Order: sequence, then structure tokens, then C-alpha cells
Amino acid sequence: MVVGGFNSLVFLFLISGFFQFNVVYSYTRPPPGETTLTKHHKPDAFPEQVHIYQVGKDRMGDLGQTKWTESTLDHINKSNYHMLLLPGDLAYADFIQKRWDSFGRLVDPLASQRPWMVTQGNHEVEKMPLVHSEPFTAYNARWKMPYKESGSDSNLYYSFDVAGVHIIMLGSYADFDSKSEQYKWLEGDLKKVNRKNTPWLVVLIHAPWYNSNRAHQGEKESVYMKASMEDLLYHAHVDIILAGHVHAYERFTRVHKSKSDNCGPVHITIGDGGNHEGLANKYIEPKPKISLFREAKFGHGTLEVFNATHALWNWHQNDNHEAVVSDSVWLINLSSVMDKLNSELLLKNINIMKENERLRKIAQQLNQENQTLLIELKRKLSNDASNSNNNASNNPAST
Repeated sequence: MVVGGFNSLVFLFLISGFFQFNVVYSYTRPPPGETTLTKHHKPDAFPEQVHIYQVGKDRMGDLGQTKWTESTLDHINKSNYHMLLLPGDLAYADFIQKRWDSFGRLVDPLASQRPWMVTQGNHEVEKMPLVHSEPFTAYNARWKMPYKESGSDSNLYYSFDVAGVHIIMLGSYADFDSKSEQYKWLEGDLKKVNRKNTPWLVVLIHAPWYNSNRAHQGEKESVYMKASMEDLLYHAHVDIILAGHVHAYERFTRVHKSKSDNCGPVHITIGDGGNHEGLANKYIEPKPKISLFREAKFGHGTLEVFNATHALWNWHQNDNHEAVVSDSVWLINLSSVMDKLNSELLLKNINIMKENERLRKIAQQLNQENQTLLIELKRKLSNDASNSNNNASNNPAST
């Protein structure tokens, strides 16, 4: 394949057939014995028992190919994760196809063992006027995601289910306005989500919608995409939105329309995988109230989904070659919260209906009593009038 003047061979392998969950499969690439790939397939569900089998997902963005990248990958390899999610900026190849090759070799020990699910960042666009007009050529050729299975027509956005979690990978650098194919697909995908089967709803983008770092402020991929899609995700009760792009870590509270909102998603920027451009260590002051934790250090995050209602998010900082947990928070998914709110609302409505029925019966009883009193009053008035007439006839006036 020739891209931007650089030659690189890309080998694609397709393995079809029936695969079971929680089973390890292996195959050998010809010639026999040269390369063996072992793939751990995703778990199908999280148990509800006390003895928890943790469904772990490692997350990082803006990985690159540096010593910090190697450190991050080493920490991830020790975490016994089930799946890795990467919100864009993979190889930092920037048209140089040999960098795509070296990135593949760098991540192969991990990516050949467990699923790596990615979406694109700005460094995957690789579009240059008069030189190479087609964007994402290398990315689409090298990182084939299962987009068709989710009804998407583009490798740049797709969704999938894993162990009670519906994960949506969006494209910050694909069209995203309300008339775009991506928007229409997202709208349809959200309508198909069954929160009984997948109570957790997680979204990945590259350019963050909320950001108090001075880096990448006001970019259209953040501002316009947020304006276009935030309401859509809010009304679908998305639990978490993870982003990269900014080379630092930041966690926000549940938020909507730039304000704290208990029904909004938690926004997390995790663009600190280890890129060669360095860290973004300048922040806007004072820190916004909706920003709960921010720090410019290399690292990665983990989301351990324990059951249908609770998950644990940890941010691991690469400090002195050790993965140090610097930020941690327990999350309760919105579907369970909304179910509780709906149950409480239903109970309130039932109580209101019961109270209305009680008041209706009281009103009916009062109405009957009023009718009885009215009849009695009319009878009394009639009797009084009759007595008055009788008295008048018995006592004629003197002439």
C-alpha cells in the first residue's frame, strides 16, 4: 500500500465462525510456527454473586511511541484487563508509514492477546492537499473495527456490547451535525440500547467536550460536536464519556450544558498515554467547580464494572515506573438511578391517585349530604310557607 509517498505492507487476517465468550483461541500464521496469536474473547456478563469476577477495561488516549508509552503498556499488561479502549491518536505516524509499522510491533504483545478497540484522533486523519486527499487511509486499513455489525457504514464510528456495557465509539473528525450519517446512526443506535441487558452506557470521543486545560481550547471538534450531540447522549442517560487529545488527565462531575447535573454523564479526559509531544501542564484558573480532579502526568485509567449498578474508575499515574492510583471514584449507573426515580415517581403517582380517589369519595359523600340537607331545607321552607298561609286564613284582617 502506498500512502503519502511511503511504502508499507499491511497483512489482514479474517477468522470467521462461532466463538464462545470467555474462551481463549489461538492460530498460527503461515509459515507454521513463525507467529502464534492468542486471543482472549470478551466476557459475556458480569456475575451478580458476592465473589465478583471483575470486568476490567483499560483506557488511555494519545498513546504514541515513547519510553512513557512503554511504561504505560507495561502497567496495563500487569493489570489483567479484559479489553483496552483507546480514544484516538494511536501511532503519531503523521504520514510516515514506518511509524505505523513500529507502533504495530510495539503494541503487538498486548493487542495480540486481548481486544483493543479504538477510535480515531487528529493524528489519524493524514490528509494533505495535493499530496493525499483521502483521510484515514492508513487507519482504516490497519485498524479494522466491527462497525458493520452495529449498523454503521464507517470504520470511524461504531458500537458493541461487552459484559453488560454498551460502548459507543464516536468520530470527532467525521461529520457530526444533525444531518450527518454519524448523527443518524448514533440516534438509531441509542434507540436500540436495552438497559436491562446492558445497564451501562459508555461513549468514547477524541476531542473532549469539557476541558479546563489551556491546550486545545475552542476547537470545532469539541465545541460543535458538543453542541450537536450532547442533548442526544444526555437524554439517553449515558454514564461516562471518555476523551483524549489533551495530554493530561481530568475528571468532571456529572454535567450537562456546562452545569452540574445528576442526570448527566461523567466526563473524563485521559489523553496521557505517553505521546512524544509531551504533557499539557497549563490549566485555566480558578478551576471550574465542575472539574473535580486534574493533573498533567502520564498514565492510564481502568474501569472495573462489578455488577449492573456499580463500577470503579481508577486513574493510574506512571510515577517512578510504578502505576500509582492518583484518582479513584465509585460510579452508580444512571439506568439504575432512573429506574429508582421512575419507581419513586410511579409510587408518588399511585399515592396521588389513591388520595384523589379518597377525596373524590369524600366529595361524593358531602354532595349526598348536601342534597339531603337541601331536600330537608326545601321541605321545611314549604312547611313554613304552608303554616304561614293557614295562620293568615284563620285570622282575617279587621275592616
